[in-house]
Amino acid sequence: MNRSRTARERVRAEITREIVEIARRHLATEGAAGLSLRAVAREMGMVSSAVYRYFPSKDDLLTTLIIDGYNSLGRAVEHADAGRDPADHGGRWQAACLAIRAWALAHPHEYALLYGSPVPGYRAPEDTVAPAMRDTLVIGRIITDAHRAGVLAVPPGGPAAFEGGMAADVARVRELIMPEVPEETAARAVTAVAGVYGWVSFELFGQFQNAIEDREAFFRHSVAALGALIGLPAPVGESAA
Repeated sequence: MNRSRTARERVRAEITREIVEIARRHLATEGAAGLSLRAVAREMGMVSSAVYRYFPSKDDLLTTLIIDGYNSLGRAVEHADAGRDPADHGGRWQAACLAIRAWALAHPHEYALLYGSPVPGYRAPEDTVAPAMRDTLVIGRIITDAHRAGVLAVPPGGPAAFEGGMAADVARVRELIMPEVPEETAARAVTAVAGVYGWVSFELFGQFQNAIEDREAFFRHSVAALGALIGLPAPVGESAA
């Protein structure tokens, strides 16, 4: 009985993987808003009711695609960070940012699902939160390690005095991602990460067309500037700009 149940589980897992792969291909042609369980079922040669046994709704399928995308991106950033000298904080920041861009260029439709226009009517469940934070936690760890090592530059002008809603926002970011670093550094880190993803989105969605040609070089320059904004040193072997 155990062997029979295991076989059924293997078949279910295989069909689930096939559904997800087909849905991922449909993202490229239909976009997230146009994703259809019925269309996926037709391609698989199944009746739509059979697909609904694996994914009761389109939102369930979208959630799986979103979680898979975040985890794939997170693994890429974690791998990039692990490949650098732990003491090379600037190099780790650079590697993490380059990994984000490389993943986005290799998976443009998944990136659009994660960071493009919201899908009308879809609300992401709590299950997506932890996968979505994997890349951010890597960056928070890099900044925290630099702070512990005493190589994080103090922002000019001294610490800022945050008030009201922004004070609460900065406190929340510190608590979730980098509790040991100064508030001003945490605020600058938010700006820097938003800058990295904004740059990648501009590139991926065609905003640099007929304007920026050597995009990798420009991106590296931007990453260096954003790292300096946080207070990170230049990568080992490179002089500070």
